[in-house]
Amino acid sequence: MKKLLEQLTQATGPTGYEGEVRELVKSLVQEFADEIYTDVMGNLIVRKGTRKESGLKIMLSAHIDEIGVAVTHIDDNGYVRFTNLGGVRPTTCYSGRVKFTNGTIGIIGTEPVKSATEVHPLSKLFIDVGVSSKEEVSVEVGDFGCFMRPFVDLGYRLVSKAMDDRAGAAVLIELLKQIGDSPHEFYFVFSTQEEVGLRGAKTAAYRINPDIGIALDVTLTGDTPKARTMDVSLGKGPAIKVKDSGMIASPALVRSFCEVAESNEIPYQMEVLVGGTTDAAAIQVTRVGVPTGCISIPCRYVHSPSEMIDLHDMENAVKLLVAMSQDPIKLI
Repeated sequence: MKKLLEQLTQATGPTGYEGEVRELVKSLVQEFADEIYTDVMGNLIVRKGTRKESGLKIMLSAHIDEIGVAVTHIDDNGYVRFTNLGGVRPTTCYSGRVKFTNGTIGIIGTEPVKSATEVHPLSKLFIDVGVSSKEEVSVEVGDFGCFMRPFVDLGYRLVSKAMDDRAGAAVLIELLKQIGDSPHEFYFVFSTQEEVGLRGAKTAAYRINPDIGIALDVTLTGDTPKARTMDVSLGKGPAIKVKDSGMIASPALVRSFCEVAESNEIPYQMEVLVGGTTDAAAIQVTRVGVPTGCISIPCRYVHSPSEMIDLHDMENAVKLLVAMSQDPIKLI
């Protein structure tokens, strides 16, 4: 999965402009799909299998957008001011590199600070695209970009920008390849605009009208020095979400995930996330409501240009979902 994850994370796909990532995913899943299409929101939707008498219509969603920047102003000297797309923090921006959707690359600079401990807000940061006048700037107000960082292989620990949520997308792609005969009909949704309000998943769920929804996303960890108290660590298995700030998972699905993991000797963790949510929150309240759960990939340094995951957790997430796909699922 390393090569797949590197391909996905290094693609440019700021929220709202996911086209490059979508076309990459499409090329990777085309041969395994029974049906594949793109909707108005830009979601890539892949149908696999035919529902049998004991089966359900299952929607699995992983978002392919990433946090980034949008140009708000260009001054006479060619410095580009910007706003955030999603959860961008100033502390992760200093001296960072940005790649715009047209290929332009810039460096993030800051107005002078009074002390080494001062951190400016985004309004006092700018992007230097290496020119000396407004006329030379190759981006315009309204252009979108994302952060640049190389993919780093540290063995089973992997680092890159956009692990949130290309790690989830990689799990879905592997799951799509490995699903054999199943009683269920699956809709794999590679969703858009999650980082700004779960928008793609919301419309996709309305169209699909699933019996069950499952989101695949990353989650925070509590395993770094003085980290927030959270019982999730890298390398200890995928996290079965109980709740986050946007949803409470279906107790029946949580129980099913745990039972399948235990019966197949797949390591797992339980997740309660204090802040943040996933596509599951949008799926859950679609139409008359959908029993929904979430499988999370533990990730350090979320919403930074250097997010870290453990490949074992991704592999075990695939094993869990493959095992769960083979049998009827109890919703009570």
